[in-house]
Amino acid sequence: MKRLFRDLLRSGFVQRALGVLAAEYLRLVWYTNRFSYQPHDVYGIVEPLMPAIFVFWHGQHFMTPFIKTKESYRAKVLISRHRDGEFNALAVERLGIGTIRGSGDHSGAFHRKGGVGAFLEMVRALEDGCNMATTADVPKRARVAGLGAIMLARETGRPIVPFAMVTSRFIRLKNWDSTTINLPFGRGAVVGIEPVYVPPDADAATMEKLRQHVEELLNEATRRAYAAVGRPEAALG
Repeated sequence: MKRLFRDLLRSGFVQRALGVLAAEYLRLVWYTNRFSYQPHDVYGIVEPLMPAIFVFWHGQHFMTPFIKTKESYRAKVLISRHRDGEFNALAVERLGIGTIRGSGDHSGAFHRKGGVGAFLEMVRALEDGCNMATTADVPKRARVAGLGAIMLARETGRPIVPFAMVTSRFIRLKNWDSTTINLPFGRGAVVGIEPVYVPPDADAATMEKLRQHVEELLNEATRRAYAAVGRPEAALG
């Protein structure tokens, strides 16, 4: 029975249904929360930097498709090849975001889980003028930024834009990344602080320093975002 239920959940029909339901639920959350932005003119600041590499913490990813506020903002997001990523991919595609399937960071071991192919796809997307979005965490190590985005920025010359997007009402799961399920009818905040550039000749020491800087910016953006919606105690890390 357990196997039958598992196989049912993995079926294409169920995955598509879950993707549609997830997308429409998130649309409800987006339309029923009143969002603020820090800085207030964030799009005026970021637009000239595009295409850019947008990074955020794993577990805070559900609302991120809605940072795309114009059709002219072409964007793709990296989503795991894991079976749990299937309905996530279907949901974000329904919300107008392209997908690249693969692994973003395994401490530089890009051969795992299609990492090489995904990395090359991200490079091509940025070269084609498409923004790239990806979680920053090392897999299974929440709030620890990996080198994936740093390597992508070094390869392409595009800036990394760390940001946090939160809502005042949510359910937080007790799993490795403290997944936050955003709820409707509250307040929301989008916070970005500064772009991060990686020199094309960056050595290991420079890349590690920039990795730590991205991690610090994401933690600070998260703190500011939860403070902006009146939930400072909700920030992790």
